[in-house]
This record gives sequence, structure tokens and C-alpha cells, in this order.
Amino acid sequence: MLKYSIIIPTLNEEKLLPELLKQLTDPELTSKFNLEIIISDGGSTDNTLKIALNYADIIIAHTDDKLQSIAAGRNEGAKHATGDILFFLNGDVRIDEPLKFFNFVKNNFENSSYLAMTVFVSIFPEESNNLDLVFHYCYNHYFRWLNNFGVGMGRGECQIVRKEIFDEVKGYNDDFAAGEDFELFRRIRKKGDILYTGKIRVFESPRRFRQRGYFAVTWSWTKNGISVLLKKRSISKIWEQVR
Repeated sequence: MLKYSIIIPTLNEEKLLPELLKQLTDPELTSKFNLEIIISDGGSTDNTLKIALNYADIIIAHTDDKLQSIAAGRNEGAKHATGDILFFLNGDVRIDEPLKFFNFVKNNFENSSYLAMTVFVSIFPEESNNLDLVFHYCYNHYFRWLNNFGVGMGRGECQIVRKEIFDEVKGYNDDFAAGEDFELFRRIRKKGDILYTGKIRVFESPRRFRQRGYFAVTWSWTKNGISVLLKKRSISKIWEQVR
């Protein structure tokens, strides 16, 4: 049985993190899959670390005064991972039907030639509105198109990568405050194929869209994506937390 390392970068996620951790530690799930939960915390000042102590196998706490990028947080988690497949999940997501989710990975990714995979991302069902549904439907199919045409794309809410290829490409770029997810998958795609599937999904919090609006968030993603593609750096120097 292959081991799965679940790497969750956190920063003041006391409100939403417990739901994801409860999903990942459900006895029905852990009896079937060999899961390792790694919390890589960027310097939380709330109860995130106290919560993590009740669920995580490994906790890494960033104590430097310098703000840690989410890319660096993911990389720190990966350094401590002992699994064969790395699952990078943000602290504000929930998995839709966890058993189905991990079964799909086992049956469609483990023994395939794919180097990485990503899934459909949508808003928490209880908070979703029509604009959320339309935007995420279009955006997810845009990701599908990019992967089909060899660009490589996947949002950081859920990126699944074989440990050996993650190490080979040297992980995320620590210096990127934004666009680090796209940039990683772009490098991986040059090595081989990436699986995008809409058959399983994760739900994300709508908090950033509610506070900033879809236009502002999309424009920020677009600017950073173009900068990563053309200049190999992100425009944003910091990705502000929204809590």
C-alpha cells in the first residue's frame, strides 16, 4: 500500500481547519488508506497549532520574523513527508466525499503514467450562489483545457504530486507570493502528463471572493500568471490573508 502525505500550509486557520482534519482522521478513511497528516504553519497567532496537535502526525512551525510564503510552507511540509504521493491541500478546503476522493486517486493515479493531478474546485455548497457556480464551472474547464493542451495548471487548493517528481523539479518556488501553483505544474508538465478530473472535487471557502470580489481576485491571478509565464516571478510581493 502506497503512503499518502497530506500537506496543509496554515496561517490562522482555526475556524476552517478542523473540518478538513476531521475528514482526514475519520476511522473509515484511515482504515483503508495509509495517510500522514503534516501541518506546516506559517506563524499562526490563533489556535491553529493547538487544533493541529489533536490531528496531525507532523507539525512544522515557522518561527522566523520574516513572513513565510505559502510556497515555502508547502516545501517545508514536503521535506518532512515520508509518503509516496504528496497531497497539497489548503487549510480552508473540504473534500467532497473523502472515500470516493482517495479511491479515485488509488484507482486512476497510483499506477498510471501521470506525474501529478488536480481536481474540480468549487465553493462550500452551503455558501454557494449562482455567480459562484458559473465562475467555477468556467474556471475549472479552463484548467482542463490548459492541461489538455500541454500547459499544466492546477490551483493550490488541491495539487497531488508524486514525491519523486516533486523532488526532481525542486518543489515550489519559495520566492513566489502568488502563481506558485501554476508555476510548479508548468514545470512538471514539461516532464510528463498531468491528470485533471472533474469526477472528484474539493470545496473552498468563498471568503476571498466575498471580500475582494471576483473581478479583483481574477485580475490578481491573471497578472501574476502572466508575470510567472513571461518574467518567471510573481508581481505580488505578499498574498494577504483573508480571515
